[in-house]
Amino acid sequence: MPDLAAAPPGQAAPPTRPSYPFEVRSADVFRIALPAAVAFITEPLVGLVDITVIGRLGDAALLGGLVLGALVFDVIFSLAYFLRVGTAGLTAQAVGARDPRDGLMHVGRAILVALLLGVLLIALTQPLLWVSARVLAPQPDVASALAVYFGVRILSAPFSLINYALLGWFYGRANARTGMTLQILIHGVNIVLNVVFVFGLGWGVAGAALATVCGNVAAALLGLVLLVRHYGGPRHLVALIVPAELLDAPALRRMFSLSRDITIRSAALMASYAYFAAQGSRAGETVLSGNAILMNMLMIMAFFLDGLAQAAEQLTGKAVGANWQPAFDRAVRLAAGWGVLIGLALTIAALLGGPALIDLMTTSEPVRAVAKSFLPLAAITGLTGMPAFVMDGVVSGATLNTVMRNGMLASLAVFLVAAVLLQAALGNAGLWLALNLFFIARGAILWWGMERRKRRLFAVSPAAAPSA
Repeated sequence: MPDLAAAPPGQAAPPTRPSYPFEVRSADVFRIALPAAVAFITEPLVGLVDITVIGRLGDAALLGGLVLGALVFDVIFSLAYFLRVGTAGLTAQAVGARDPRDGLMHVGRAILVALLLGVLLIALTQPLLWVSARVLAPQPDVASALAVYFGVRILSAPFSLINYALLGWFYGRANARTGMTLQILIHGVNIVLNVVFVFGLGWGVAGAALATVCGNVAAALLGLVLLVRHYGGPRHLVALIVPAELLDAPALRRMFSLSRDITIRSAALMASYAYFAAQGSRAGETVLSGNAILMNMLMIMAFFLDGLAQAAEQLTGKAVGANWQPAFDRAVRLAAGWGVLIGLALTIAALLGGPALIDLMTTSEPVRAVAKSFLPLAAITGLTGMPAFVMDGVVSGATLNTVMRNGMLASLAVFLVAAVLLQAALGNAGLWLALNLFFIARGAILWWGMERRKRRLFAVSPAAAPSA
């Protein structure tokens, strides 16, 4: 066992707790990363089907209402992403610490918060719709479609948020296949019922929204059934839940602190992408469209890197809970090493296949020309973005929430400064260079923050503690 007893001058030695050694192999990384990546890749299919189904009705107002409505819910639910990330990290640590209840208290608290937040969102339907309409300023016909979509889709809020908590629990336990199954169920039900409700029953935008609600309900019910079955049925599950522990004040403070910082991190990330899109829009519709096509390509690469981040989160979180730094270090090295290879493969694939994909996504020759001219700067994000994704998973698993929050805010500052300077000098090329610098800065800052805090993550095991 490595000597973790030495403390910096003037500081007390770290506390003692047991260690549970375990090995981390490449197979462990891919056992989580591959199913997670497959699940993430299914997400854009839903938006594509929504747009195609409503778009074929030939009513531009309906399509506009759908697109704006989906954007609003992307923003709302992204701010609750802490239910998934936080639950995954805390559960992984509980598994590593040999918690006999497999993180039941963590997922129990997350489900309770998800239910309360979901009900609150439904109660705030009209104020949220009013704010959305004021911010987006849709035309009257589009506003009517947005109101219909919003009024139905908001009913999915409790189930969508419960799914975040359940997915965090499954991924935190390295049960990535079940997480993949639930995500595919959400999207599969949504796609099938979209066609049935819109084309078969003629329910229009309301039908598309209801299909999304049904997909989330189905996944939430199945996830809850699997959760209950894992603990031996309802009676055994209830017997394991201690209300006083479920509502334990320090545990709740830790969860809400983690939730706050993850929410700030998510808002900062959204701000960076929003600024990128806004600057492209100011350059004209041709540049805006070309950037949008390349950004979609970047998002496809991000799904593969997200799977790797999910693996890093579970394995490092388990190592922290197990109090075993060798496993933590090994997980970081393996995730980064495979990340280099995967990032390089994604970059090469984007460079080789990008022109054909661009031609497929648009028939406008000016837009094609813009997208192809900036393709190399977009493709290289497969490599420059890899450290950011991996380190995001590492600090999430270790629940280094202040590192995660401050790292994202510092990276956003780097991006904004770089974008102002480089875009003024190089135009749209400068904007893409700034985005690459944003990814690089994010990975480097998170790594630096993790290294500074890593020693405090691991206490001395009783066997290694110095005798009195």
